[in-house]
Amino acid sequence: MKNTRPLVLSVAGFDPSGGAGVILDAAVLRGMGFRMAAVLTAVTVQNTAGVKNVYPLDARLVRAQWRAVSEEAMIVGIKVGMVGTAKNLRMIVQELGRYPGIPRVIDPVLRATSGARLVDASAFPAFLDGLRGRATLLTPNRDEAGRLARLPVRSIGEMDEAARRIFERCGVACLVKGGRLTGTAVDVLFDGKRSYLFSHARVAGEVHGTGCHLSASILGYLVRGRDLPDAVRLAAAATHRARLKSYSAAGGRRRFDL
Repeated sequence: MKNTRPLVLSVAGFDPSGGAGVILDAAVLRGMGFRMAAVLTAVTVQNTAGVKNVYPLDARLVRAQWRAVSEEAMIVGIKVGMVGTAKNLRMIVQELGRYPGIPRVIDPVLRATSGARLVDASAFPAFLDGLRGRATLLTPNRDEAGRLARLPVRSIGEMDEAARRIFERCGVACLVKGGRLTGTAVDVLFDGKRSYLFSHARVAGEVHGTGCHLSASILGYLVRGRDLPDAVRLAAAATHRARLKSYSAAGGRRRFDL
């Protein structure tokens, strides 16, 4: 018999430094008052300075974890982060189809900030084709959006065009994160009908796990019943506040103090 208490699921990689992946997702969502479960897709060798190696888990093991959790829990929201392999990506799309009507946020992580490849970008065209009706939001950064939309993304206008192209391909709303543009940081959301711009002040220094924090926060607000633009606005503000409280890690990027 399933536990009727709601549970939020993170499907992502394991970062032993605790600064990203399922550990950060759990910290953010538990901080918002949710019960959490996690499905690991890969084990990474990394710290805040960068990724040294990635050991993906077999798709059968990822699916087995997911099914075990779902047997006894009422899953009310799902966040997908790093998937590790094309096989994992295909399997995850299939599994997402088993949860219609709940918020499902996908952060399509292609590369680590350090440049390490986390999944082959060639897997994503088929992923987008199969995603229709299986997710609520995609949250690529500018580089990832450019790869998915197959166009350079160097300005706010190009961020909007990339979000629109991605929506046309898969029917899923897209938030393109523009944190590395010069000047004020701007994120662009296209929800299928209109575009929204979210600007926020920069914080000195790069913070490890910012994308994970933002996407997990968006999921939390969606599960609470906020509409998509409001969830993005609230999550961006929460992530900015967390960045202001971040601290410098020895030899690496700043990290969240959670």
